Amino acid sequence: MLFGPAVDRFVRQRPLGVMVRGLLENILQPDALDHLFEEVAQQQYTRELLFSQVVELMSLVVAGIYPSARAAFQATKDRFPVSLASVYNKINGVEPTLAATLVRRTAEQLAEVSHRLGGTLPALLPGYRVKILDGNCLAATEHRIHELRFTNAGPLPGKSLVVLDPALMLAIDVFPCEDGHAQERSLLPDVLPTVQAGDLWIEDRNFCTTAFVFGVARRHGCFLVREHQTNVPWEPVTPLGEIGDSEGASVWEQSVRVTDPQTGESVTVRRIEIRLAQPTRDGDRVISLLTNLPAEAVAAIQVAALYRQRWSIEGLFQVLVEALASEQPRLGYPRAALFSFCLALVAYNVLAVVKAALRAKHGSEPVEETSWYSVALAISRVYDGMVVAIPTEEWLPFRSLSQSALVQVLKQLAGWVDLSAYRRRRRGSKKAPPARTSHKEEPHIATAKLLKLRNKGKPAP
Repeated sequence: MLFGPAVDRFVRQRPLGVMVRGLLENILQPDALDHLFEEVAQQQYTRELLFSQVVELMSLVVAGIYPSARAAFQATKDRFPVSLASVYNKINGVEPTLAATLVRRTAEQLAEVSHRLGGTLPALLPGYRVKILDGNCLAATEHRIHELRFTNAGPLPGKSLVVLDPALMLAIDVFPCEDGHAQERSLLPDVLPTVQAGDLWIEDRNFCTTAFVFGVARRHGCFLVREHQTNVPWEPVTPLGEIGDSEGASVWEQSVRVTDPQTGESVTVRRIEIRLAQPTRDGDRVISLLTNLPAEAVAAIQVAALYRQRWSIEGLFQVLVEALASEQPRLGYPRAALFSFCLALVAYNVLAVVKAALRAKHGSEPVEETSWYSVALAISRVYDGMVVAIPTEEWLPFRSLSQSALVQVLKQLAGWVDLSAYRRRRRGSKKAPPARTSHKEEPHIATAKLLKLRNKGKPAP
């Protein structure tokens, strides 16, 4: 083991915190981050404050160690050669392309670590690399910018498209946009160049456009998208016929012809209807899908099951909001907010690799019953103590570890984790709220008086 006495105490009592810190040291090495900045940044430049220092500062914020960039700066200002105003100027100017590239590069490193760990999830469709695409709109910020102080409207700092690899449970790509009112479909031209042969892209109906459908097909990829007939009109080729049942829903299939209005090119794709026994939250009883997956390789019932996995990306967004501080209401400038969101994606990916290490050591079943929120909370509670108790020099060996050596260390650390301390609590079915009375003359009620009535066996007024 490469740990000194100071780290060894945390290894045995708080191994999750050591795993996260070790991974961050390995993938966010200062020299590599500063080289990335020089390679990608077009507008910003380096004077005294390094990009790696800004990443280190904001990582403490998105991980929940400190509530704001200001608080993190005050706690670590001895590491910065500049003022707080200079730090904010740097954060406010980080280009979205640079933030997205940081997510992409670190995801590539972490994907290799996950594969070496052997803790990946089973492939949803063997022979294809499944990618789930969805959009995320950042919540409204505070009215700190001068121009925002004269409006009651909630200022939106931006939105993005995120790509999830469900086998690795990693956010492998992100496409940020500074315009919070931009339609998510307007970002699809940025996504298309990343499509590769053998991909299977799963999306909701908001991304059902002829440009994206034909763009994926031309790049020898496959798509599975919920139908939006206004955006992608079709003509029937074969009649709709029932195939069978899938999880209580009947599955129907037909072939349809879709034409690209720009080029006049036509293609025949499969149209699959899932007729639900119970309606969705939006009241839909029929979900219609379009796909170019070959029928001889992937049956319609399997296609229906694949589309249900689209909801796994909603779990990613839930972790970003509840377990990580991905949305910073104090960061009103779009570039700062998007930079913070991208760093939260990096932190999410680190947690995903931690779970992969736990799966490799403890098996999939107990790890899937582990609460992301409990894990993130435990890490945030111990992280600041590790910063104080363990000198930076103690962590430097993690930077020089090869991937094979890093994998062995992660497995060893995973063996110290007691998963029972982070077990997920399954929520029961929701109960309808009871009817409540309104007291206009008495808007407040003393709880102690109500409890006294209960103890006397009397009903509440």
